[in-house]
Amino acid sequence: MLMAHPAVLMNLIEQYEALRVLHAENGSEQARQRMDDVAYTLCVSTGTRDIDAALIAARHQLPGAHTEDDSLLTA
Repeated sequence: MLMAHPAVLMNLIEQYEALRVLHAENGSEQARQRMDDVAYTLCVSTGTRDIDAALIAARHQLPGAHTEDDSLLTA
């Protein structure tokens, strides 16, 4: 499997988190569609099928992430 560059993954994570906040604040269809697009790209980039797994996988591929570090898992 090809691995996305860490800078690309970081950018996608930042975009997704910003769009999630934007959608939560005003619920616009444009924000939701863009969020879905970024989620899809994250899933493809990490070889996962859902956004939660994609975010975890992407964060684990960033510099400084430890394979045993579970602090990235959401409660």
